Amino acid sequence: MVLNCTQIDDVLERYYLSPFYAIEFCIGFPGNLLVVLGYIFCLPVWQSCNIYLFSLAVSDLIFLCTLPRLSYLYANHQAETSPYSCVINRYVLHVNLYSSILFMVWLCMDRFLLIKYPMRNHYLLQPQTALLVTGLSWLAVNVEVAPMIALMVQDLQSGNWSRCMDFASLKGNINSFGYSLGLTLTGYILPMLALCSFSYQIAHLLHVQERALQHRAKPYKRTLRVVASAAAMFLVLYTPYHVLRNITMASGQLWAGMNLCTRMCVRGLYIVTRPLAFMHSVINPVFYFLMGDKFSQLLFAKLRKLFRKTEQQRQPA
Repeated sequence: MVLNCTQIDDVLERYYLSPFYAIEFCIGFPGNLLVVLGYIFCLPVWQSCNIYLFSLAVSDLIFLCTLPRLSYLYANHQAETSPYSCVINRYVLHVNLYSSILFMVWLCMDRFLLIKYPMRNHYLLQPQTALLVTGLSWLAVNVEVAPMIALMVQDLQSGNWSRCMDFASLKGNINSFGYSLGLTLTGYILPMLALCSFSYQIAHLLHVQERALQHRAKPYKRTLRVVASAAAMFLVLYTPYHVLRNITMASGQLWAGMNLCTRMCVRGLYIVTRPLAFMHSVINPVFYFLMGDKFSQLLFAKLRKLFRKTEQQRQPA
């Protein structure tokens, strides 16, 4: 069978996006749900780190709830017929995309300050400050994504409210390509630079402390590895998505001069990067256990207590 270049979208959506989104939901949803419930029921005292991690887990959990519907529609080759579901899904998807990396920036900042001020005497390490930063972060991300909502509504209107397109295919009064470039800069590149900066600052601080007090820096070396891993994760997962999204949008411009098959191949590569970009929602729970202050010990202690209680109830009197 010879595949027509115009069929690339349909094939990838049915045989790639659908199973990939289903797998991400099946792995990511239980992990993030466990973290959210663990923070609510197992953590008696919340530090600034816990507030950022909890916000990150909530964002991931809400996003993952949108994947079953997407997976079902792609698997059955069906279009989204509800304009409300279309807008909400795309809105949640992009809010999660940019809130996740932003909360990871604050988390890395928190770890850097904790190494520099181990007595937590810096005002940015206070829970009240973390709550304020979290609220402002949600506001900033929603402001970033707001123009996309207008674009989606305009595109739905032009299609008689019957077609739900992804961000790279939206048409409206707003310059979607220019907006995508701006969103890439503010939502991804600047936070990515901040992540790399904090990784460097932590490495430099540990190097200075290790020279002064050899035993002082050793407990924080794991923090450096975790922060560097977070920066590497977002770099690997987000970069292909943003590069291909902007190339896909540019290929639709008249000045690009690309033929149909070339545009469809570029779009196919963009589709491949989409679920990879959202893999962070599956991987993030690892950071919750590694970076949360005694969170894993408290959670496992609570689970062991529940298991023992269940076993006692099952035993005959």
